[in-house]
Amino acid sequence: MNTDTIRRACRRTGLFTTLMLATLTLVACASAPLPPTESLNGARDTIASAEQAEARRYAGAELEEANRQLAEADKAVADERMTDADRLAKQARVAAELAMARTEAAKAAAINRELERDAEALDEEMQRLGDQQ
Repeated sequence: MNTDTIRRACRRTGLFTTLMLATLTLVACASAPLPPTESLNGARDTIASAEQAEARRYAGAELEEANRQLAEADKAVADERMTDADRLAKQARVAAELAMARTEAAKAAAINRELERDAEALDEEMQRLGDQQ
């Protein structure tokens, strides 16, 4: 073998090695899952809405569960467990939605009780006025 043949073989081997490394790098980058940003942001927004609706007062347990699951989702992202993070973020959002629904129901029940008391007071006043005549 002469030196030109050896040089050409080395170049081919070097080129092949470079292409293989580039391909492996691209495959490795492509396989890394991305954080579930949409799910996490949706959970954060829903929790914030629940807090603004006074869920801590009316549905504190559900709101705490939502916050706990969101914290677990953030930890899963840090641990690069993106599937778990997405699932936990979605569960956090559902828990926050439940907190909002319970809050709205509690507020509606309080309004109904107040309306019933007002109606009873009005009935009593009407009877009192009717008895005076």
